[in-house]
Amino acid sequence: MTTILILILVTAIVLIAMARFVPGGKKFSTYFILGLIALVMLIPFYMMFVMSTRTTNEIYSFPPAIWFGKNLAENFKNMKAAVNIPRAFLNSSIITLSYTGLVLLFCSMGGYAFAVYDFPGRKRLFAVLLTTMMIPWTAGIIPWFIMMSKFGWINDFKALIIPGCANAFGIFWMRQYCQNNVPTSLVEAARIDGCSEWTIFFRVIAPILLPAYASLGIMQFVNVWNDFMQPLMILRKSGLQTLPLLLKTMVSDRGTDYGAMMLASTCAVLPLLIAFLCASKFFMSGLTAGAIKE
Repeated sequence: MTTILILILVTAIVLIAMARFVPGGKKFSTYFILGLIALVMLIPFYMMFVMSTRTTNEIYSFPPAIWFGKNLAENFKNMKAAVNIPRAFLNSSIITLSYTGLVLLFCSMGGYAFAVYDFPGRKRLFAVLLTTMMIPWTAGIIPWFIMMSKFGWINDFKALIIPGCANAFGIFWMRQYCQNNVPTSLVEAARIDGCSEWTIFFRVIAPILLPAYASLGIMQFVNVWNDFMQPLMILRKSGLQTLPLLLKTMVSDRGTDYGAMMLASTCAVLPLLIAFLCASKFFMSGLTAGAIKE
């Protein structure tokens, strides 16, 4: 690994020198360095896929294996015997998709209201909203747990879905996007045509917000799918466990089958990769929207 890092560093120095003295070398060097960085970022995922096809002894061998092994079927059999992956996958999907859908609905409505409507106390209310973003979520986890207990939502998915479905970051994100990409004249023209406020939002504004939906949806999807602390506190029954909780149960003091665990981790990561690849075009346009002022 040290040798690889040295080679990458030397290559970067050579490319920087090339960018200064070779015509057209600056653009080539930039793309090449970005490609190297992307390659380094992909190495952990690749190694996880490789380890999911290896035995525990092979995983701990030195030098580490860098190509796929022949133990995939055995790891799958051990994983299936140790944990109920389909059930955990279903639980995670229900929580994540429900939460993400509600966040996109309510946060887009809130952000649109702050961006378009001029109502009394709008600036003060938005300032209070921004202030809540500065409070660490861990500071409110005990009151949140007490409230969920009072509501009777222990061992209930509602405790993981409803409380955060209109969060401050999502409203701020959609408000900024609406301010930069939703012209007031468009809203006024729809009103002149006789559209109701609900029709304007769902039929005129919502299609414009598609890149913002994609970028915010990906961020919320990843956060909820990988969440460990809140499901750990709420979901006590084994049949309600999400994938992060299930992966924890595979770690044992008597010996952990890391091949099966890496395969389970791969199953948990694949939906995130697929979701990002499907929405990557809109995700990038949502991130860069408003960066250039015309």
